[in-house]
Amino acid sequence: MIALPKHAQLWLPGLIRSRVARRLRPPEPVSHLWVMIGDHYEPYWNQPGHATAEARVQRWAEQWPRIAERHRDHLGRPAQYTFFYPQEEYRPELIEPLARMTRDGVADVEVHIHHDGDGEAAFVAKMTEFIRALHHDHGLLRDEDGRPSFGFIHGNWALDNARPDGRWCGLDNELTLLRQLGCYADFTLPAAPDPCQTSRVNSIYWAVDDPAAPKSHDNGIPVTPGGTPPAEALLMVQGPLAVRWPRDRWPRPALEVGELAGHDPVTAGRVAAWLDHAPQVGSHRFLKLHAHGAPEKNAEPLLGRDLDALFSLTRAAAAVRGWQIVHATAWESARAVRAVAAGQAPIDHLR
Repeated sequence: MIALPKHAQLWLPGLIRSRVARRLRPPEPVSHLWVMIGDHYEPYWNQPGHATAEARVQRWAEQWPRIAERHRDHLGRPAQYTFFYPQEEYRPELIEPLARMTRDGVADVEVHIHHDGDGEAAFVAKMTEFIRALHHDHGLLRDEDGRPSFGFIHGNWALDNARPDGRWCGLDNELTLLRQLGCYADFTLPAAPDPCQTSRVNSIYWAVDDPAAPKSHDNGIPVTPGGTPPAEALLMVQGPLAVRWPRDRWPRPALEVGELAGHDPVTAGRVAAWLDHAPQVGSHRFLKLHAHGAPEKNAEPLLGRDLDALFSLTRAAAAVRGWQIVHATAWESARAVRAVAAGQAPIDHLR
Protein backbone atom coordinates (compact mmCIF):
# COMPACT_ATOMS: atom_id res chain seq x y z
CA MET A 1 0.00 0.00 0.00
CA ILE A 2 1.22 3.50 -0.83
CA ALA A 3 1.88 5.61 2.28
CA LEU A 4 0.66 9.12 1.49
CA PRO A 5 2.19 12.26 3.05
CA LYS A 6 0.56 13.64 6.18
CA HIS A 7 -2.84 15.35 5.89
CA ALA A 8 -3.15 14.31 2.24
CA GLN A 9 -6.94 14.34 2.58
CA LEU A 10 -6.77 18.15 2.66
CA TRP A 11 -4.88 18.71 -0.57
CA LEU A 12 -4.85 15.50 -2.64
CA PRO A 13 -8.43 15.84 -4.02
CA GLY A 14 -7.64 19.42 -5.07
CA LEU A 15 -4.38 18.33 -6.69
CA ILE A 16 -6.15 15.62 -8.65
CA ARG A 17 -8.88 18.02 -9.73
CA SER A 18 -6.36 20.61 -10.88
CA ARG A 19 -4.41 18.08 -12.95
CA VAL A 20 -7.53 16.61 -14.53
CA ALA A 21 -8.90 20.08 -15.32
CA ARG A 22 -5.64 21.13 -16.98
CA ARG A 23 -5.71 17.99 -19.15
CA LEU A 24 -9.37 18.27 -20.10
CA ARG A 25 -9.26 22.02 -20.69
CA PRO A 26 -5.64 22.87 -21.53
CA PRO A 27 -4.82 26.53 -20.81
CA GLU A 28 -3.67 28.75 -23.61
CA PRO A 29 0.01 28.49 -24.58
CA VAL A 30 2.38 30.06 -22.07
CA SER A 31 4.23 33.18 -23.19
CA HIS A 32 5.91 34.26 -19.93
CA LEU A 33 7.05 32.56 -16.75
CA TRP A 34 7.13 34.93 -13.78
CA VAL A 35 9.64 33.75 -11.16
CA MET A 36 9.23 34.98 -7.59
CA ILE A 37 10.87 33.92 -4.33
CA GLY A 38 9.15 34.79 -1.05
CA ASP A 39 11.41 34.26 1.95
CA HIS A 40 9.89 33.78 5.41
CA TYR A 41 12.92 35.72 6.58
CA GLU A 42 13.62 35.27 10.30
CA PRO A 43 17.06 36.48 11.46
CA TYR A 44 16.22 35.48 15.04
CA TRP A 45 15.26 31.91 14.13
CA ASN A 46 16.05 29.57 17.05
CA GLN A 47 16.55 32.61 19.34
CA PRO A 48 20.22 33.48 18.70
CA GLY A 49 21.98 36.55 20.01
CA HIS A 50 21.78 39.84 18.17
CA ALA A 51 25.25 39.39 16.68
CA THR A 52 24.15 36.19 14.97
CA ALA A 53 21.01 37.85 13.62
CA GLU A 54 23.10 40.71 12.22
CA ALA A 55 25.54 38.27 10.63
CA ARG A 56 22.67 36.43 8.97
CA VAL A 57 21.36 39.62 7.39
CA GLN A 58 24.82 40.77 6.38
CA ARG A 59 25.53 37.48 4.60
CA TRP A 60 22.49 38.05 2.36
CA ALA A 61 23.32 41.72 1.84
CA GLU A 62 26.80 40.80 0.64
CA GLN A 63 26.07 37.72 -1.47
CA TRP A 64 22.57 38.06 -2.91
CA PRO A 65 23.23 41.13 -5.13
CA ARG A 66 26.09 39.27 -6.85
CA ILE A 67 23.86 36.27 -7.53
CA ALA A 68 21.06 38.51 -8.79
CA GLU A 69 23.35 40.24 -11.27
CA ARG A 70 24.48 36.89 -12.71
CA HIS A 71 20.94 35.95 -13.70
CA ARG A 72 18.95 38.33 -15.86
CA ASP A 73 15.56 37.80 -17.47
CA HIS A 74 14.59 38.40 -21.08
CA LEU A 75 14.12 42.10 -20.27
CA GLY A 76 17.65 42.34 -18.89
CA ARG A 77 16.46 42.71 -15.29
CA PRO A 78 18.39 41.00 -12.47
CA ALA A 79 16.86 38.25 -10.36
CA GLN A 80 14.60 39.41 -7.54
CA TYR A 81 14.16 38.25 -3.93
CA THR A 82 11.35 39.26 -1.58
CA PHE A 83 12.08 39.24 2.15
CA PHE A 84 8.87 38.84 4.16
CA TYR A 85 10.19 40.21 7.45
CA PRO A 86 8.47 39.22 10.74
CA GLN A 87 6.90 42.02 12.76
CA GLU A 88 7.97 40.50 16.07
CA GLU A 89 11.66 40.55 15.02
CA TYR A 90 11.75 44.18 13.92
CA ARG A 91 15.08 45.95 14.45
CA PRO A 92 15.84 49.01 12.29
CA GLU A 93 19.47 47.97 11.83
CA LEU A 94 18.37 44.62 10.39
CA ILE A 95 15.86 46.16 7.98
CA GLU A 96 18.27 48.70 6.52
CA PRO A 97 20.51 46.22 4.62
CA LEU A 98 17.38 44.74 3.06
CA ALA A 99 16.12 48.24 2.22
CA ARG A 100 19.43 49.01 0.49
CA MET A 101 19.06 45.94 -1.71
CA THR A 102 15.53 47.10 -2.50
CA ARG A 103 16.80 50.52 -3.54
CA ASP A 104 19.44 48.79 -5.67
CA GLY A 105 16.71 46.97 -7.58
CA VAL A 106 17.42 43.34 -6.61
CA ALA A 107 15.08 42.80 -3.65
CA ASP A 108 11.99 43.92 -1.82
CA VAL A 109 10.60 43.74 1.72
CA GLU A 110 7.06 42.77 2.69
CA VAL A 111 5.19 41.78 5.86
CA HIS A 112 5.32 38.57 7.88
CA ILE A 113 3.96 37.97 11.39
CA HIS A 114 3.76 35.24 14.00
CA HIS A 115 1.03 35.77 16.55
CA ASP A 116 -0.99 33.61 18.90
CA GLY A 117 -4.22 34.50 20.64
CA ASP A 118 -4.16 38.20 19.73
CA GLY A 119 -7.43 40.03 19.88
CA GLU A 120 -8.39 42.13 16.91
CA ALA A 121 -7.20 45.38 18.48
CA ALA A 122 -3.78 43.96 19.39
CA PHE A 123 -3.26 42.50 15.92
CA VAL A 124 -4.24 45.73 14.19
CA ALA A 125 -1.98 47.78 16.49
CA LYS A 126 1.05 45.54 15.85
CA MET A 127 0.52 45.52 12.12
CA THR A 128 -0.19 49.23 11.86
CA GLU A 129 3.01 50.21 13.67
CA PHE A 130 5.14 47.75 11.70
CA ILE A 131 3.72 48.91 8.36
CA ARG A 132 4.32 52.52 9.41
CA ALA A 133 7.94 51.75 10.31
CA LEU A 134 8.67 49.94 7.05
CA HIS A 135 7.09 52.66 4.97
CA HIS A 136 8.02 55.88 6.74
CA ASP A 137 11.30 54.94 8.43
CA HIS A 138 12.80 52.77 5.70
CA GLY A 139 11.09 53.89 2.48
CA LEU A 140 9.60 50.44 1.83
CA LEU A 141 6.15 49.29 0.62
CA ARG A 142 4.02 51.32 -1.81
CA ASP A 143 1.23 53.84 -1.58
CA GLU A 144 -2.15 52.76 -2.89
CA ASP A 145 -5.38 54.60 -2.27
CA GLY A 146 -3.56 56.99 0.05
CA ARG A 147 -2.04 54.38 2.37
CA PRO A 148 0.86 51.88 2.41
CA SER A 149 0.12 48.62 0.60
CA PHE A 150 1.81 45.35 1.52
CA GLY A 151 2.09 41.67 0.64
CA PHE A 152 1.64 39.19 3.45
CA ILE A 153 2.81 35.81 4.74
CA HIS A 154 1.34 34.37 7.93
CA GLY A 155 3.68 32.71 10.41
CA ASN A 156 3.07 29.04 11.17
CA TRP A 157 0.87 28.93 8.01
CA ALA A 158 -2.13 29.81 10.23
CA LEU A 159 -3.76 32.46 8.04
CA ASP A 160 -7.34 33.30 9.08
CA ASN A 161 -7.19 30.96 12.07
CA ALA A 162 -6.62 27.98 9.77
CA ARG A 163 -5.13 25.59 12.33
CA PRO A 164 -7.67 23.05 13.64
CA ASP A 165 -6.55 23.75 17.23
CA GLY A 166 -6.87 27.54 16.84
CA ARG A 167 -3.22 28.19 17.72
CA TRP A 168 -0.93 30.80 16.13
CA CYS A 169 -3.71 33.12 15.05
CA GLY A 170 -7.13 33.32 16.74
CA LEU A 171 -8.78 35.70 14.27
CA ASP A 172 -11.59 34.32 12.12
CA ASN A 173 -11.84 37.70 10.38
CA GLU A 174 -8.15 38.03 9.55
CA LEU A 175 -8.70 38.32 5.80
CA THR A 176 -10.97 41.29 6.40
CA LEU A 177 -8.46 42.92 8.73
CA LEU A 178 -5.64 42.44 6.25
CA ARG A 179 -7.62 44.11 3.49
CA GLN A 180 -8.50 47.01 5.79
CA LEU A 181 -4.82 47.41 6.68
CA GLY A 182 -3.82 47.61 3.01
CA CYS A 183 -2.86 44.05 2.05
CA TYR A 184 -2.75 43.63 -1.74
CA ALA A 185 -2.19 39.83 -1.75
CA ASP A 186 -1.36 36.87 0.46
CA PHE A 187 1.57 34.57 -0.37
CA THR A 188 1.41 32.09 2.53
CA LEU A 189 0.48 28.93 0.60
CA PRO A 190 1.19 26.09 0.06
CA ALA A 191 1.37 24.91 3.66
CA ALA A 192 1.29 21.12 3.19
CA PRO A 193 1.88 18.86 5.04
CA ASP A 194 0.65 21.25 7.74
CA PRO A 195 -3.12 21.04 8.47
CA CYS A 196 -3.41 24.73 7.53
CA GLN A 197 -3.17 23.65 3.88
CA THR A 198 -6.18 24.59 1.77
CA SER A 199 -8.23 22.32 -0.45
CA ARG A 200 -7.57 24.63 -3.40
CA VAL A 201 -4.04 24.09 -4.74
CA ASN A 202 -1.86 25.40 -7.56
CA SER A 203 -4.11 28.38 -7.98
CA ILE A 204 -4.26 32.16 -8.00
CA TYR A 205 -7.69 33.10 -6.73
CA TRP A 206 -9.92 35.54 -4.90
CA ALA A 207 -10.84 34.63 -1.31
CA VAL A 208 -13.83 36.22 0.40
CA ASP A 209 -13.82 36.31 4.18
CA ASP A 210 -16.51 34.82 6.36
CA PRO A 211 -15.78 36.76 9.56
CA ALA A 212 -17.60 34.18 11.66
CA ALA A 213 -15.64 31.16 10.42
CA PRO A 214 -11.96 30.21 10.16
CA LYS A 215 -9.99 29.38 7.00
CA SER A 216 -12.18 31.38 4.63
CA HIS A 217 -9.45 31.07 1.99
CA ASP A 218 -9.85 27.28 1.79
CA ASN A 219 -11.44 27.88 -1.58
CA GLY A 220 -12.25 30.81 -3.80
CA ILE A 221 -12.76 32.10 -7.34
CA PRO A 222 -9.85 31.61 -9.77
CA VAL A 223 -8.46 34.75 -11.36
CA THR A 224 -9.19 34.77 -15.10
CA PRO A 225 -8.67 37.29 -17.89
CA GLY A 226 -11.71 39.52 -17.99
CA GLY A 227 -13.05 38.16 -14.72
CA THR A 228 -14.43 40.54 -12.13
CA PRO A 229 -13.10 40.08 -8.60
CA PRO A 230 -15.75 39.63 -5.92
CA ALA A 231 -16.36 42.57 -3.65
CA GLU A 232 -14.04 42.68 -0.64
CA ALA A 233 -11.92 39.76 -1.84
CA LEU A 234 -8.25 39.18 -1.08
CA LEU A 235 -5.89 37.96 -3.81
CA MET A 236 -4.27 34.61 -2.96
CA VAL A 237 -1.05 33.70 -4.81
CA GLN A 238 -0.08 30.08 -4.27
CA GLY A 239 3.13 28.26 -5.04
CA PRO A 240 3.33 24.81 -6.63
CA LEU A 241 2.21 21.67 -4.81
CA ALA A 242 2.96 18.27 -6.33
CA VAL A 243 3.83 14.68 -5.44
CA ARG A 244 7.32 13.33 -6.08
CA TRP A 245 8.29 9.67 -6.28
CA PRO A 246 11.90 9.41 -5.10
CA ARG A 247 13.50 6.22 -6.38
CA ASP A 248 14.89 5.36 -2.97
CA ARG A 249 11.62 5.82 -1.05
CA TRP A 250 9.08 3.73 -2.95
CA PRO A 251 6.23 3.28 -2.08
CA ARG A 252 6.32 6.48 0.01
CA PRO A 253 5.87 9.59 -2.14
CA ALA A 254 7.24 12.94 -1.07
CA LEU A 255 5.65 16.35 -1.24
CA GLU A 256 6.94 19.05 -3.54
CA VAL A 257 5.92 22.47 -2.21
CA GLY A 258 8.40 24.75 -3.93
CA GLU A 259 10.59 25.18 -0.84
CA LEU A 260 14.23 26.20 -1.25
CA ALA A 261 16.02 24.55 1.67
CA GLY A 262 19.38 23.05 2.45
CA HIS A 263 17.97 19.55 2.90
CA ASP A 264 16.38 19.51 -0.59
CA PRO A 265 18.74 20.72 -3.34
CA VAL A 266 17.41 22.24 -6.55
CA THR A 267 17.40 19.71 -9.38
CA ALA A 268 16.14 19.63 -12.96
CA GLY A 269 13.38 17.27 -11.84
CA ARG A 270 12.17 19.68 -9.17
CA VAL A 271 12.21 22.58 -11.63
CA ALA A 272 10.13 20.55 -14.10
CA ALA A 273 7.56 19.82 -11.37
CA TRP A 274 7.41 23.52 -10.44
CA LEU A 275 6.79 24.58 -14.02
CA ASP A 276 4.17 21.88 -14.56
CA HIS A 277 2.18 22.78 -11.43
CA ALA A 278 2.59 26.57 -11.22
CA PRO A 279 -0.73 28.41 -11.60
CA GLN A 280 -1.52 30.19 -14.84
CA VAL A 281 -3.57 33.29 -15.67
CA GLY A 282 -4.05 33.89 -19.37
CA SER A 283 -0.76 33.14 -21.13
CA HIS A 284 1.28 33.92 -18.02
CA ARG A 285 2.45 31.25 -15.61
CA PHE A 286 3.45 32.36 -12.09
CA LEU A 287 6.07 30.41 -10.17
CA LYS A 288 6.16 31.41 -6.51
CA LEU A 289 8.84 29.61 -4.51
CA HIS A 290 9.50 30.05 -0.79
CA ALA A 291 12.36 29.72 1.65
CA HIS A 292 13.41 30.22 5.25
CA GLY A 293 16.71 31.67 4.19
CA ALA A 294 18.08 33.33 7.32
CA PRO A 295 19.31 30.25 9.29
CA GLU A 296 22.75 29.00 8.34
CA LYS A 297 21.44 25.53 7.44
CA ASN A 298 19.56 27.12 4.53
CA ALA A 299 21.54 30.30 3.83
CA GLU A 300 24.80 28.50 3.11
CA PRO A 301 23.45 26.09 0.46
CA LEU A 302 21.10 28.69 -1.04
CA LEU A 303 23.73 31.38 -1.46
CA GLY A 304 26.54 28.98 -2.27
CA ARG A 305 24.73 26.63 -4.66
CA ASP A 306 20.99 26.45 -5.01
CA LEU A 307 20.00 29.94 -6.10
CA ASP A 308 22.44 29.82 -9.01
CA ALA A 309 21.12 26.35 -9.87
CA LEU A 310 17.53 27.55 -9.61
CA PHE A 311 17.92 30.38 -12.08
CA SER A 312 20.09 28.42 -14.51
CA LEU A 313 17.86 25.35 -14.56
CA THR A 314 14.66 27.39 -14.74
CA ARG A 315 15.98 29.41 -17.66
CA ALA A 316 16.96 26.22 -19.49
CA ALA A 317 13.60 24.54 -18.84
CA ALA A 318 11.68 27.63 -19.93
CA ALA A 319 13.75 27.92 -23.11
CA VAL A 320 12.88 24.35 -24.09
CA ARG A 321 9.21 25.21 -23.66
CA GLY A 322 9.53 28.50 -25.54
CA TRP A 323 8.66 30.60 -22.48
CA GLN A 324 10.23 33.95 -21.62
CA ILE A 325 11.47 34.42 -18.04
CA VAL A 326 10.47 37.46 -16.01
CA HIS A 327 12.08 37.99 -12.58
CA ALA A 328 9.59 39.57 -10.18
CA THR A 329 9.10 40.64 -6.60
CA ALA A 330 5.88 39.80 -4.75
CA TRP A 331 4.54 43.25 -5.59
CA GLU A 332 5.37 42.88 -9.28
CA SER A 333 3.86 39.39 -9.42
CA ALA A 334 0.57 40.55 -7.92
CA ARG A 335 0.45 43.58 -10.22
CA ALA A 336 1.06 41.31 -13.20
CA VAL A 337 -1.78 39.02 -12.13
CA ARG A 338 -4.16 41.96 -11.85
CA ALA A 339 -3.00 43.34 -15.19
CA VAL A 340 -3.66 40.04 -17.00
CA ALA A 341 -7.07 39.84 -15.33
CA ALA A 342 -7.84 43.35 -16.58
CA GLY A 343 -6.73 42.55 -20.14
CA GLN A 344 -3.59 44.66 -19.89
CA ALA A 345 0.05 43.91 -20.71
CA PRO A 346 1.65 42.92 -17.37
CA ILE A 347 5.16 43.82 -18.52
CA ASP A 348 4.04 47.45 -18.52
CA HIS A 349 3.47 47.22 -14.75
CA LEU A 350 7.04 46.36 -13.78
CA ARG A 351 8.74 48.99 -11.65
